[in-house]
Amino acid sequence: MVLEDKNMTIKFNPKQISRKLLVELPERSQDIIMRRYGLDKDAKKNTLDAIGKQYGVTRERVRQIENYSIKNIKKSDSFKSPETEAVFNELAEVIKSLGEIVSEDQLLNHLSEDKQTQNHLLLLLILGDAFIREKESSEFKSRWFVDKKLSKDILNILKKLHKEFDESRLLPEKEVVALVYKNAKHRERNEDHVKRWLSLSKVIGKNPFDEWGLAKSPDVKVKGIRSHAYLVVKQNGSPMHFKEVANMIQKHFNKKVHVATCHNELIKDKRFILVGRGLYALSEWGYTEGIVKDVIRDILQKESPLSREEIIDRVLKERYVKGNTVIVNLQNSDFFKRDENGLYYISS
Repeated sequence: MVLEDKNMTIKFNPKQISRKLLVELPERSQDIIMRRYGLDKDAKKNTLDAIGKQYGVTRERVRQIENYSIKNIKKSDSFKSPETEAVFNELAEVIKSLGEIVSEDQLLNHLSEDKQTQNHLLLLLILGDAFIREKESSEFKSRWFVDKKLSKDILNILKKLHKEFDESRLLPEKEVVALVYKNAKHRERNEDHVKRWLSLSKVIGKNPFDEWGLAKSPDVKVKGIRSHAYLVVKQNGSPMHFKEVANMIQKHFNKKVHVATCHNELIKDKRFILVGRGLYALSEWGYTEGIVKDVIRDILQKESPLSREEIIDRVLKERYVKGNTVIVNLQNSDFFKRDENGLYYISS
């Protein structure tokens, strides 16, 4: 029977199968397994302490009952039946189809969107002898696989990839996938598999613009309006109006930002340069800090004297203003002088 779950990719009913297996247990053991794995309608997983208090026993005793119950299920006729074997075979094929190794969250979400169904599936995975579960580590998320050697190979590929990154390096996802292909020469190329492998890592992560870097990097683990704005403008590649920046933050990060607040944050952050009326660029792009007068002075300090047309041309590369605005600033004799040839220089 195919479940009515739009995300379901299996043909069996996980709840039905797990309940057939639980029937093999005494009533108290059934209840403890149901509570531990969240198999009831509320899908809430109970702690050992909570169950122990319910039955008036220690948490260690609950753990023993849980372990004995798993062992007893595996000894039962229901567990050894062709129907159960077919279920385990199907789950093994799913894991293989997802790239041989897959994070627990991704696997369960792939199989079903329903939390209670996911809990029943988790119990079946734990019961199945073919399935290997590795707990979360400092480098990788909790994961499932069926082939130890293949799993080890993939994790080694990811460990090698981790060394490609430092605090400031960001790479487009296509380049990261290409690096994995380079290190996995013996494996068939499958981009979907590679992306699932990448999602196993806790060392590297991806921002909303499909750029990969160290997970702890502010360009990946984005916090605060300023960092959100920085990534938005950087991704855009050219100056943006603060209203557009606020809109893009909401679009890409699903974070509602008041336009005035966004403007205030851009003003305070030295990573941004005001280059026009409400337009901001990144200082790392080489824009000169300050108002038009400051830009003119900076230009003339580097190359002087210059004609009015030369100055206007250079300023318009730094600021989104009209030529008349530059001319008005040049008329300020406290800052700028013009020689007999009509060329401008800085007042001494």
